[in-house]
Amino acid sequence: MTFLWPWAFAALLLPLLVRFGTKPLAPTPDGALRVPFFAQLSGDRQRLATRSAASWLRLATATVIWVLLVAALARPALVGPQVALPAEGRDIMIAIDLSGSMGREDFASNGRIANRLDVVKEAADDFISRRVGDRIGLILFSDRAYVQAPLTPDRDVVRDLLDDAQVGLTGTETAIGDAIAIAIKRLKDRPSEDRVLILLTDGANNAGVMQPLEAATLASNLGVRIYTIGVGAEHMQVNGRFGRQIVNPSQGLDEETLTGIAEQTGGQYFRATDVRGLASIYRQIDQIEPVADLPQFTRPAVSLFHWPLGLALGLTALMAVAQLGLVRLARKPETIS
Repeated sequence: MTFLWPWAFAALLLPLLVRFGTKPLAPTPDGALRVPFFAQLSGDRQRLATRSAASWLRLATATVIWVLLVAALARPALVGPQVALPAEGRDIMIAIDLSGSMGREDFASNGRIANRLDVVKEAADDFISRRVGDRIGLILFSDRAYVQAPLTPDRDVVRDLLDDAQVGLTGTETAIGDAIAIAIKRLKDRPSEDRVLILLTDGANNAGVMQPLEAATLASNLGVRIYTIGVGAEHMQVNGRFGRQIVNPSQGLDEETLTGIAEQTGGQYFRATDVRGLASIYRQIDQIEPVADLPQFTRPAVSLFHWPLGLALGLTALMAVAQLGLVRLARKPETIS
């Protein structure tokens, strides 16, 4: 337990300041006859003693009441442990291509040859882990697009679901326009300044219902920024009929459309040709769309001021009733024998 306004206890000295800081009443011109043996004449010595004890009791009660009132003013509270307030971050949907070409092994990762999807998952996992305070969602698409994870602050769940994604899970084609449309549907009810879609693909739109640029127009109208990333190496050695040849494994990548989507929505197009480049792209997006501020902490408090206040009011009522009883007793006529 603690007091939220401990400085209020300075008011405990207020009665003493009033008592010693004010002038006493001036004596009246009327005289008074003092009879030292009045108590013996009236036989009221016991009553005088009772009144003196009652006076001290009233003073003690009034002191307790004042202390309780000051304690209530100091706002006593039962304070709990620190709790982190959720930081207000961005709403980011990540759309990842699972078409058949994402299984092509044209990336080198940690000294080994890796396919495109494995490299994309590794870089995306690192990106998601850094987005503290953001709500992250995951869309997977090939012949069709679907939501694998809705927007959630639980980044670990999104990372686990991303890790389970496999090439060709829903086909071998590429429905870029449908992926954008589903992301828009998920983002349109979120705060307009924080709607972000990151779309990764290695091909061109050849499936689905909506065309990519039509979806981009809709995204632009709804304030969704789209960052597009074209994935795939530019040079690759393959064994051909005339020996080893160097080919471009990303011939099917539609960079023109991806650039148009990004420019139309206020985003940016990136080209990832190797592992290092893909990681650098995510760091650039981190700078363009910075993470939320560090979370703030609070300690929940249960107010207890009503307890001392209620006790003070109860003692005041009891003292008033007792004083009324003494007044009535003093006015009661006495029988003289």
